[in-house]
Parts: sequence; C-alpha cells; structure tokens
Amino acid sequence: MIDSRKMAERMAEAADDRKAKDITLIEIEQVSTVADYFVVCTGTSTTQVKAIADSVGDAMEKDGHAQPRVEGGREGRWVLLDYGVVVVHVMLDEEREFYGLERLWKNGRVEPWQAPPAVV
Repeated sequence: MIDSRKMAERMAEAADDRKAKDITLIEIEQVSTVADYFVVCTGTSTTQVKAIADSVGDAMEKDGHAQPRVEGGREGRWVLLDYGVVVVHVMLDEEREFYGLERLWKNGRVEPWQAPPAVV
C-alpha cells in the first residue's frame, strides 16, 4: 500500500531541490475523493516551473512510481502532475495567487512544508 504522506513529502523534497518557493502540503483525504494530498509550490519562471516538475517526476520514477498524468507542461505557467493519491501543482506566482488552491481547499489540512535540518 502506498503511504501518500511519505510520497507527498518526497515530492516536496524534490521540489525543494530545484529551489521551489512556498511548498505547501494540503491533506484533502477527509474532504475529497480526488486524492489524499496536494503538493503546491511556486517557481519564479516557466523554466524553473518545468525544472521543478521534472525533478518531482525523476524522484517518483526512481522510487518506482508509474508515469503521472501531466497537464500544462508545454506552457510552464502551471504544471500539474497527477499520481492518483498525490497531485502536484507547480505554479508561477501569478497563477498561484489567482487560483488560491490553499483557500479553495481550506477544509483540508493546509501546512507549509519545511525541509528537514541538514545532517552534519
């Protein structure tokens, strides 16, 4: 069985590897059948949005997950990676502010993701 929380955290780490901003996990399992989690993050350019999405895809492939359904990959303003139990939204600031996913899914548990402390 897939641990959707661990999967979402792994995706957040992969996004952080490409310097994604404002990484947020939204647990929607109790309020929707769409997925268990959304991972929402921001890129500062279309190039960075695509790089973040690629990093998440590469990490999931390494972990043995099937290819996701991808939307918005060409334009790069908002790339959606649908892995079933977890859906990743990588967006430019303007799209993130306009669509306000955190506001739309406020009945779920919305939490900023923090990178674990570096091990020295």
